[in-house]
Amino acid sequence: MRLVVTGGAGYVGSVCAATLLEAGHDVTVIDDFSTGNRDAVPTGAHLVEGDIVEVADEVLGAGNYDGVLHFAARSLVGESVEDPAKYWHGNLDVSLSLLDAMRRYNVPSLVFSSTAATYGEPETVPITEDASTAPTNPYGATKLAIDYAISSYCRAYGLGATSLRYFNVAGAYGDFGENHITETHLIPIVLQVAMGYRDKIMIYGDDWPTKDGTCVRDYIHIRDLADAHALALDTNRPGEHRIYNLGSGDGYSVREVIEVCRDVTGHPIPAEVAPRRAGDPAVLIASSEKIRSELGWDPTRTQLRRIVEDAWAFTERLGDRSHSAPR
Repeated sequence: MRLVVTGGAGYVGSVCAATLLEAGHDVTVIDDFSTGNRDAVPTGAHLVEGDIVEVADEVLGAGNYDGVLHFAARSLVGESVEDPAKYWHGNLDVSLSLLDAMRRYNVPSLVFSSTAATYGEPETVPITEDASTAPTNPYGATKLAIDYAISSYCRAYGLGATSLRYFNVAGAYGDFGENHITETHLIPIVLQVAMGYRDKIMIYGDDWPTKDGTCVRDYIHIRDLADAHALALDTNRPGEHRIYNLGSGDGYSVREVIEVCRDVTGHPIPAEVAPRRAGDPAVLIASSEKIRSELGWDPTRTQLRRIVEDAWAFTERLGDRSHSAPR
């Protein structure tokens, strides 16, 4: 298939682009490198550098694309609260421009990288697809708005689409892993302590109603996530918008993550308890039973140790190449 991957220089987009290339697809990456890394664009992908609003017509107008996988987005929760306009324009406007270009040039299939943040603070866990959506920040709200837009485009124009909602993606795949300018994810931050780029890891609250008092989250391996995107693409149906959650169905506490990182890296990884952060739920775990039963998604890299080992191998390679902290 001829495919477009937006945000293909980012963490998730680059791994998905790489796996699509390995499967024999023709892949064009669109990225403006505002957050992505140029060296993360997989070898063999066609690269179009620019803003999606400006280049979508140029790219899709070349004709005969079979689908789009849309990863490009602003995704920092705190920043979205401080500067919501940046997120409404940067996420919703961009996505609407992409949808319109797909309609103009008859691109029939879309896989959208959504987020379980659309659910807000869940009433029950694991979170299923029929849970109420009540995002607590502009980032989650923009993703939910895009999901609504996709649904209406599917009904009116015959687009086939799937939105995948997930929380914590982790691990690495070969030369592709997390390398953000602003890192907010627990595992790479802990590994930065092991590399000597940070002095310690902060634990925000140790009095939560969980097994060890620290927050519990689920983690999904980036390669398993890429498999889910490929499955969604292969099974999209005209006029239908499907929404699937991706998660472990289980979770690990912050202390458990730190202990596994200590074991894998051989580094003591100092930790310090700080007050709770406002808005942090005690437990966030997504159910993936629906995509397992309907599409046969079968994640095989679910053990936390495997996830950390792959992330650590990437972090060490990155450090060896740069001799400095990751960008």
